[in-house]
Amino acid sequence: MAGDGCGLGLSLGVNLGLLGFFKYFNFFVESATDLGNLLGLQVNEHTLAIILPVGISFYTFQTLSYTIDIYRGRLEATKSPLDFALFVAFFPQLVAGPIVRAVDFLPQLKSSRRFERVDVRAALLIFLFGFIKKTCVADHLSVAVDEIWQNPASFSVGSHWLGALLYQVQLYCDFSGYSEMAIGTAALLGYRLPINFAFPYFARSLAGVWRRWHITMTGWFRDYVYIALGGSRGGARRTLRNILLVFLVTGVWHGAAWTFVLFGLLQGVLVVLERLVLGSSEERLAWPFVLYANLVWVVSLVLFRAPSVPEAGSYYLGLVASGGPATFAPAWLGLIVGFFLVHAWMRSGRLERGLRALEPVPFAIAFGAIVALVLPFAAGNVQPFIYFQF
Repeated sequence: MAGDGCGLGLSLGVNLGLLGFFKYFNFFVESATDLGNLLGLQVNEHTLAIILPVGISFYTFQTLSYTIDIYRGRLEATKSPLDFALFVAFFPQLVAGPIVRAVDFLPQLKSSRRFERVDVRAALLIFLFGFIKKTCVADHLSVAVDEIWQNPASFSVGSHWLGALLYQVQLYCDFSGYSEMAIGTAALLGYRLPINFAFPYFARSLAGVWRRWHITMTGWFRDYVYIALGGSRGGARRTLRNILLVFLVTGVWHGAAWTFVLFGLLQGVLVVLERLVLGSSEERLAWPFVLYANLVWVVSLVLFRAPSVPEAGSYYLGLVASGGPATFAPAWLGLIVGFFLVHAWMRSGRLERGLRALEPVPFAIAFGAIVALVLPFAAGNVQPFIYFQF
């Protein structure tokens, strides 16, 4: 039975109020202060020393999905406080996703967990692949990316482009690596979590990238924001407006900074332009559009990585004109090429299918051999997951 609007309003108010206070209070104060000073007013800035709870954006959205689905009649309220607490605080994906919906997770609690039902090989493999992405790729790349961002003016145009490409790979391997480790850990405990990435660098449009990137977040905004705004109903103009608003909210969700606001706005404008020029179909000549989608994504991620809007502007300038003599070692370019080759190979699924088809003893030997091979390449200085800040 669908819930009442009063309960929904209370849930939205409390959850979004807490998120707004912890994550955006100081941002609004600082922005209002800057605006007042720009208008010639004497405004004193009064911010608070707020400690941002880890993963607040993720579990806030999970609890909102619970309330909204009850209101829409898709889910019955659970009578067990422990089940609800487990849903909200399930540790594998608590701090950085995937964003899990109650309609998918709570029904799993109605049956007992039995180890013989666990697909151990699949769970171990997805965890291992995520571990490799994080420790063997993302953590190594973070050193090079941080180097250029600390002083981009000293680097050449080519190095600016290489730095942007390296960050694209770092962000993907860091975040998808966490998601896969979370999915693998949950699977070993007998729980299914949704896939969060589907090889986004083979998309043929920027909209396609978003359909394959952080799938649980884009799906959440589609179902609970885009559709609530009217979706594609009401004509082409309203549809484009809704797309733009959803991407703007997506940018704000990522962080309390104008770089994220502009990042979301830029994504929305580009996706709207794509829809107007190319249409919504992905059935088009593959590689030219794959290259286009990756180029647009790489360039737009500069706003995502930049500490401030002026620094983003400086980096964009460095992509076309920079007198800096410093350059990255050519080996980094080889790493990018190698990454995309491996990315294409993994997309075929042959390695995973072959390993899962092995008998227990050969699988254990093969798994141990892979671990032994990759451990020497794991970064000694492990970096924090990028999405912990959100």
